Amino acid sequence: MPVSVTSSQIIFDALKACGVRVISALPETWLVHLIRMAEEDTETILVRLAKEEEGVGISAGAHLAGVKSAMLMQNHGLLASVNGIVSLAQLFRIPLLMVISHRGEFGERDPWQTEGGMVTVPLLDALGIPCERLDDPAGVARQVHKAQTLATAALRPVALLLTRDLMWED
Repeated sequence: MPVSVTSSQIIFDALKACGVRVISALPETWLVHLIRMAEEDTETILVRLAKEEEGVGISAGAHLAGVKSAMLMQNHGLLASVNGIVSLAQLFRIPLLMVISHRGEFGERDPWQTEGGMVTVPLLDALGIPCERLDDPAGVARQVHKAQTLATAALRPVALLLTRDLMWED
């Protein structure tokens, strides 16, 4: 599966334009270029995680230090992070920008991705976390800016879902 370097660069540039300087991530196929870009950028701190829930704590610490952050994760990582999201970010009003590779949608070829993909949006809805799908490179910068603005203004988690149409080059 060829992951789009172009779309990854657009997403990374949009995060930087919003002032994001700390990015936490666990390796994931669709995020490979984004993680590399964060690692190579001298203005960005990349925090490699052992499990996704640690990213909630990293983002909380960044917020308390006055630094904007983003968590990069797969939708299964979202499922693994629910406790930290609810008991830290939501409870203590921490802006949390989650950029989630939304696996398991129409066209998914890996059976192990399908279950997590099917429950991602219903889970976000149940938690009251606003989310938006990113599927058109032309709108990514605006959507990332709007998401970061909402997270900061409302002091709450928000999610951007990276879709197959955005991240996968045929």
